[in-house]
Amino acid sequence: MGIRKRHWAWAAAPLALALLAATGCESTQGARAKPNAAPATSGALPTSVARVCAKPAAGPATAPAGAVTVDPAVVGDLAAKTRSDPPNTTFWLRPGEHRLDPDRYAQVIPKEGDRYLGAPGAVLDGRKKNQYAFGGTARNVTIRYLTVQGFVAPQNEGVVNHDSADGWVVEHATIQNNSGAGLMAGAHQRVRASCLRGNGQYGMSAYKTGGRVSDLVVEGNEIVGNNTGDWERRRPGCGCTGGAKFWAVNGADVRGNWVHDNRGTGLWADTDNNDFRIENNVLDANDGAALIYETSYNAVIRNNTIRRNNWVEGRKAADRGDDFPFATVYLSESGGEPRIRARTDKIEIYRNVLEDNWNGITLWENADRFCNSPANTSSGECTLLVRDTDRCVRPVIATAPLYADCRWKTQRVDIHGNRFVLDKSVVTCTAKCDRMAILANYGTYPDWSPYQGERVATAITTKQHNRWHDNVYLGPWKFVAHDPSRILDSGQWQGTPYQQDAGSTFDPRTGG
Repeated sequence: MGIRKRHWAWAAAPLALALLAATGCESTQGARAKPNAAPATSGALPTSVARVCAKPAAGPATAPAGAVTVDPAVVGDLAAKTRSDPPNTTFWLRPGEHRLDPDRYAQVIPKEGDRYLGAPGAVLDGRKKNQYAFGGTARNVTIRYLTVQGFVAPQNEGVVNHDSADGWVVEHATIQNNSGAGLMAGAHQRVRASCLRGNGQYGMSAYKTGGRVSDLVVEGNEIVGNNTGDWERRRPGCGCTGGAKFWAVNGADVRGNWVHDNRGTGLWADTDNNDFRIENNVLDANDGAALIYETSYNAVIRNNTIRRNNWVEGRKAADRGDDFPFATVYLSESGGEPRIRARTDKIEIYRNVLEDNWNGITLWENADRFCNSPANTSSGECTLLVRDTDRCVRPVIATAPLYADCRWKTQRVDIHGNRFVLDKSVVTCTAKCDRMAILANYGTYPDWSPYQGERVATAITTKQHNRWHDNVYLGPWKFVAHDPSRILDSGQWQGTPYQQDAGSTFDPRTGG
């Protein structure tokens, strides 16, 4: 699965220089109405937030007509009846604790079109003995109103839809206190109004071995308290944690979810994802970034409330002296690409409210990370424009079109109409929590790389059509451009050569 990408230091910008470059000066422009402006924040959660864990919907109290009744008093009854009944059967699970056979690999293998409905109080419990709850490759399976808990899937594996079968619908379910990922996603999957809580690695993982997941909808769920196994501590740099992880997904709508209090990142799209709409979510109090969009393409990120994220991971980085602007919304080697079919040809971030997070938005490229580079920790993966890593070799990688296409680019990012609020007394920080950034490292590796030196840093900063404009800033924001040593006030950020945030307003007096 995904590997968290480390940040190579800027060769000419040691920490001391970065600290000396920091300034406290900000400029203020007169306020005026903004097109597509984000709403003012009230400090309270939106009334429409998906509070499904505290108030789960109840399933049918009696068996629907034609349904097969499953008895919790009979161990293994659910799996046995699934085996013996034909496809397209509806199973109604009586109230109580349902168990599988005690073998670690015992699981329910649905047939195509099977439907599983839980009565009020119906729980399928793995009792820390079974690894998987529902597996197999049958399409169009439905699970509703059922609690699934206590399963012990291994790292990077999942409990519900273990094999990422296509067309599954998971609604009004509670998937909690499992190891691994609570839920895996296949193509055309719908995950709605469910509680994905307290799972060991992810609440949900969209990943398909040897293929891509397409047409995914994740809507109205509460994704909370996941990564109880603290995998980044156990395996530093694994990039394998958080509320929800997406890998090689082509087309996803992630909307109306409450993603909060996860250890690590809230939502993480990692490696060759494309065509995401991330909208109307509340991303709140996650230990790491609220959202990472990494080595991926074409997305709309709008109308989200993003607050109090990255306090834990951001503070750890600051305490160890790291001057990288660890962000709450982190775009890493990701951008718009018109040659890849999607509902947009850029990454557009607008009408969001970001309040009291550790840092704001960082646009980043690792100059040493490209297709076929040893520094590409998504091993064996190539860009969607090339796909075959064997093509990105010297000397041809230094010539068109491979020079451009072998590298994931942070390009065509449009950030506008957002409201950025920072009160340092709320975040309880004094420095390194107040930054908006666009930067790259100094390319050094491998020795045959055509991207050495400042080429990538110059490109991402001034040549790849990345633009902030018409935003509102409240608080003592600073800005980082080109590399970590260039810490700017708003006047420098708006001036030559960066010319960012035209039409934006700045009020540094709001906040600590």
